[in-house]
Amino acid sequence: MKVERIILVLLASVLLLPAWAESVKDLQKKQKKLQQEIEQTNKMLSQTKRDESATMNKLTLISQNIKNQRRLISTLDNEIVALDGQMRQLGFTRDSLQRVLEQYKQEYAEFVRQTHFARMQQSPLLFVLSSDSFQQLVRRTRYMQEFARFRQEQVARIRNTQAEIDTQNQLLQTNKSDKESALTKRKREQDNLRRDERKQKTMLNQLKSKEKDLNKKLQQQQKKVAELNKKIDDMVRKQAEKSSTTTLTKEQKLIAGGFEANKGRLPWPIERGMISGHFGKQQHPVYPQVTIDNKGIYLQTTAGSKARAVYKGEVTSCFLVAGTYAVIIQHGNYRTVYSNLSRLTVKQGDKVEAKQAIGTIFTDAEQDQKTELYFQIYKDKTIQNPELWIAK
Repeated sequence: MKVERIILVLLASVLLLPAWAESVKDLQKKQKKLQQEIEQTNKMLSQTKRDESATMNKLTLISQNIKNQRRLISTLDNEIVALDGQMRQLGFTRDSLQRVLEQYKQEYAEFVRQTHFARMQQSPLLFVLSSDSFQQLVRRTRYMQEFARFRQEQVARIRNTQAEIDTQNQLLQTNKSDKESALTKRKREQDNLRRDERKQKTMLNQLKSKEKDLNKKLQQQQKKVAELNKKIDDMVRKQAEKSSTTTLTKEQKLIAGGFEANKGRLPWPIERGMISGHFGKQQHPVYPQVTIDNKGIYLQTTAGSKARAVYKGEVTSCFLVAGTYAVIIQHGNYRTVYSNLSRLTVKQGDKVEAKQAIGTIFTDAEQDQKTELYFQIYKDKTIQNPELWIAK
């Protein structure tokens, strides 16, 4: 293969490398995020009762861990595939460069052989001094300078190509180390997954054996949630009707526009945690025949965590329901609701900013230390799916 053709192939392969590198980098970022989520869930698990008794809270947390572990294993699998592809590409580039280097060395060896033979016939100095005229002397001097520069360029090409081969070898070694690390992580996460799947199965069996007691508790909880939902819905409707009789101010319209423009990018109403209850109709995790209809989302976090406003606005209501507080914040014709708070740091009429703490989330000792925020979004009188509004 001629040098020119090898270089063309090399250029094509070099253009492909950034795509592989970017893919691996993105996968590693995703892994880091998933590992942080698993650590957060484990922290919540550590705050539950220090016994092996099965509870709905433990089951929810372990199920979330299993979901994240499966996603993490899948991401590690993708990274291993991407690293294999990158290593193949690096190996191909290195081998191509090696062929180019051999070509350069052969050309240089031939060049040295020919110049050595020429020097045996006549020395460079004698070649210049034996000129017939001044113009010929200038031409021969220039020729010898070009000759020397060409030789230096040949040496530089060989050295640069060798340096590039060394770089490719270093990258290959780095990729091999990354792959070994990914394989080790995958093995560890597969072991963790199997352990948690066994725990999940044991807990499901234990909870199913307590069906009567759990059904009673579930009915009590649903009654409280229904009471809370009715109170919130009534308050939001009254506020929306009041707002509809008077036009929104210019500031309120701007806030509403900003809120709407940030759909899918609003910060979470908790700093760290997970969605433990999704919006809409959900099948009960233990009893398939039971359906739960959530009018908002539940976000579980660690004890002592704060609820925070997802966007700037004004606190229009702070009220007590079934022993815990709820806060309604108006954002123009939008309203966000934060329920299950033990203490408040805002009051009616306060102006708040995005991510500002509004209260401490209640930790329920009777529910295995569960710390869970109930979050809702309304547009005028219509309830929205918060998962479509907060950042993914």
